[in-house]
Amino acid sequence: MDTSTLTLSSAAPARCPALLITAPASGQGKTTLTAALARLHTRQGRRVQVFKCGPDFLDPHWHQLASGSAVHSLDLWMTGEADARARLHAAAQTSDLILIEGVMGLFDGSPSAADLAQLLDIPVLAVIDASAMAGTLGALAYGLQHYQPGLRWAGVLANRVASARHAELLQAGVRADSHWLGAVARIQLDTAPAGQAGPREAALLPQRHLGLVAAQELADGMQRLDAAADALAVTPLGQRSWQDWQQWAVDFAPPPAGAPDSAPDAAEAMGPWLAGRVIAVAQDAAFSFVYPANLDCLRAMGAQLRFFSPLAGERLPTCDALWLPGGYPELHAQQLARQTALQADILAHWQAGKAIWAECGGMLALCEGVTDKDGQWAPLWGLLPGKAQMQKRLAGLGMQQLPTPWGLLRGHSFHYARLDSSAEVQGRSSRPQASATPDQGELLYRHGSLYASFFHAWFASHPRAVAALLGARENSENRGD
Repeated sequence: MDTSTLTLSSAAPARCPALLITAPASGQGKTTLTAALARLHTRQGRRVQVFKCGPDFLDPHWHQLASGSAVHSLDLWMTGEADARARLHAAAQTSDLILIEGVMGLFDGSPSAADLAQLLDIPVLAVIDASAMAGTLGALAYGLQHYQPGLRWAGVLANRVASARHAELLQAGVRADSHWLGAVARIQLDTAPAGQAGPREAALLPQRHLGLVAAQELADGMQRLDAAADALAVTPLGQRSWQDWQQWAVDFAPPPAGAPDSAPDAAEAMGPWLAGRVIAVAQDAAFSFVYPANLDCLRAMGAQLRFFSPLAGERLPTCDALWLPGGYPELHAQQLARQTALQADILAHWQAGKAIWAECGGMLALCEGVTDKDGQWAPLWGLLPGKAQMQKRLAGLGMQQLPTPWGLLRGHSFHYARLDSSAEVQGRSSRPQASATPDQGELLYRHGSLYASFFHAWFASHPRAVAALLGARENSENRGD
């Protein structure tokens, strides 16, 4: 879906079956089963559009592999109601099925996945890890169904079920109006490690310190999704006729013409502030935390994007500005340190006064080096004064808003690293609606033409600010003064 052409209008609603797939908490298997459902219907020839609630860079990789379409975030605060309505309305016009994966638990956060579902009348499907329960599954389903009045309920799907007898016990505890949609067995892959006979129980979608391993990093990613789709196919949910799916159809109306978007300044609109400028964007396993909508935003401002892979030893393309997104530079530090030609390119770019915007992992790659959680030091590119230290516990998590000289950006923070830097501090982010208690947030560093932060920006929240961070002319027009 080309989101760069999304507009706010009074067009007629578009009708499409849709589900918001949620859980009582993280770790229940909703990502796996959302991707499995997308893969199952895609295999049957349907056009499936998947969305993700809240900020997330990793789950969407699996949903994109399953559906064949780019996955966008929906969040009533970060991306805004108008943006969510416009994306869903556009998707409903071209898709057979819309799936939205929730974030954390159904009612976690403010606004929550439940708030989005209720606002747009989207049916809610609850995935519950039933591996250590029986009849209590029904109580959980009943609570999720009724805790927030007004939710449109689709049903409950039990996950990680041990046996047919276990499934019977689970189903017996679910009330009829909570709609039992089946039990998914523990999923096994058909391959086994060397020296071990028979199938192995898979960590089907493996994890590491920031979440799931990205789908493109696993050669057997599609095999894993097919195994999950096969397990789902034998459940009542997987066996429902397409006609039955129509009971979950939603009339997705676009936002009215003139509705404010997610920008804190309601008058803020997209402009050609990057027209004629070339933005180089690092893109590989070390720099993979990119919202597709952010790329759309840059293009909508007139930028030409040139992608390159530092890990592959590619040189910096000829460009006016450089964006180093987040990712996992700490996992590839030695390989990145060997890219001395690229390191020299970036230094020359900076010495020429050309803009660099470095987010989270992109910032780490530019610092002097990083110490991993086991105490091992690895040098990096050394442009930003300072050293990073990986933590065993989260150092930053949650929605954030960052004041810049040009306006307020919305986004989020999620990292295990700390940075000790002598670079100039240009600003500090804060949580939305921060209390009177001082909120540390994330620092915005400036070092010459380099801006860097652990903060991940949603570019459409203030396009002018993003354009300025990427070197657009800093005059009164850009600042909105």
